[in-house]
Amino acid sequence: MELKDIQTRLREVIAASGVAQKEIASRVGVSAQTVSKYMKRDIFPALDTFAKICALLDVSADYVLGISEY
Repeated sequence: MELKDIQTRLREVIAASGVAQKEIASRVGVSAQTVSKYMKRDIFPALDTFAKICALLDVSADYVLGISEY
């Protein structure tokens, strides 16, 4: 799986979560602009932030990374 595919999955799980980008930003310790950049594929979160996002959204990091389908 390529980075663009991982970014697409991350964007999809954020959008499907129903959690506002501003709320995600606040809860994982980044700015709302940063989450917006994740959504636009401008940047990918640092690993610790990625882990926090997955935990917050109750989604498997393995799924986002394309290791599993769940």
